[in-house]
Amino acid sequence: MAARLALAAVGPRCSVAVRQLATQRGLWLRLGQCAAAASAAGAVRPARRGFSSSTVAQAAAAATATLSRDEVITSHPYNNVTDSIFQKIGVNLHQQPSHPLGILKGAIYDYFDAQHPGTFTKFDGLAPVVAAKANFDEILIPADHVSRSPNDTYYVDPDTVLRCHTSAHQAEILRQGVRAFLVTGDVYRRDSIDATHYPVFHQMEGVRVFNPDEWQAAGMEPTQFAEAELKRTLEGLAQHLFGAVEMRWVDAYFPFTDPSYELEIFFNGEWLEVLGCGVMQQPILDKNLGPGQKAWAFGLGLERLAMVLFDIPDIRLFWTADQRFLKQFKAGDLTTKFKSYSKYPPCYKDVAFWISDAFTENNLCEIVRSVAGDLAEEVKLIDNFTHPKTGRTSNCYRIAYRSMDRSLTDEEINALQEEVRSTIADKLKVELR
Repeated sequence: MAARLALAAVGPRCSVAVRQLATQRGLWLRLGQCAAAASAAGAVRPARRGFSSSTVAQAAAAATATLSRDEVITSHPYNNVTDSIFQKIGVNLHQQPSHPLGILKGAIYDYFDAQHPGTFTKFDGLAPVVAAKANFDEILIPADHVSRSPNDTYYVDPDTVLRCHTSAHQAEILRQGVRAFLVTGDVYRRDSIDATHYPVFHQMEGVRVFNPDEWQAAGMEPTQFAEAELKRTLEGLAQHLFGAVEMRWVDAYFPFTDPSYELEIFFNGEWLEVLGCGVMQQPILDKNLGPGQKAWAFGLGLERLAMVLFDIPDIRLFWTADQRFLKQFKAGDLTTKFKSYSKYPPCYKDVAFWISDAFTENNLCEIVRSVAGDLAEEVKLIDNFTHPKTGRTSNCYRIAYRSMDRSLTDEEINALQEEVRSTIADKLKVELR
């Protein structure tokens, strides 16, 4: 029954295989620039109408647990999911209480529970395979926005994606009648390779809805009231996590909020962007919950904040199973500062080629990740040349290979580099130099 209910929530646009898994629909894209869980899967409070949020969350978690490779990596020509990405589905680092991401999630939960006891429903097991409609259309992302490109997003088929942000679940949860919620989960984006970017990371989305009685009692206009409540709430969250820090609000643009802001704090001698937020676009609220109400929404990246709080220098460390990393952290403790244990040197290899129409830097990085996995530390453009007569463009990229856990041999790095070279020539149709 739970699976059928979740399936009904998905809608008809998902592929049959994915819909059979009862997946649902599911951050904040780089659009400016571009109570504890009842179970590991679920929400803690039932929705006020329709089927319960706990039922939906548990069905989604079950779908994730049974998701097979053939249902995510398909023969559809639009499919661009790789094995290295599929293997991350269901790991759910944010559900591990002693992991840095789980510690940070717990601290944010503690803040909202203390400030608004019993108010926020928490979802942290929703399936990451979602309808493209939910990921884009239902939160008003324009049809021509760059984030819809297969260069940026992982597609199962034209109508189904790996969620780019936890905002992909926003409309669905509003339709359940839930008026205040936090959604935490893994999100997927094709991206560059360096110490702060990884194709899988974790986000938390927060939403709170207000009714006319609340802003009328305060003697304020609805947008003014929602904005004031938003800023008060998030300034308190920043202080809860970082202490008594200086803060500032920066005007921003997100398709799904207006007005929109980024919250920055002055921490360790520099301004740091903490999150994006704003007053929810009224059409989203009217269509999915009903007219006459106002809401705020925010989205934050757990890795970004955890790297700052815990002094973690490389985003790949979040995925390590090395106990020298994991044993440094304890559930509920935000004071830990990571002590580096790796002294292994990087190995640099260059690859130069004449580019093709199929070449993009994201496509190159996807191949490097597929071949080298987390041994790939950085991919950096070091030379660009356009031939004055032919007009052809040549790029030279430097790939840094490094293991956090051991020394790499010349033989294995040479083998990886040769596979990278042959694969980019075959897949991207570049001419090696």
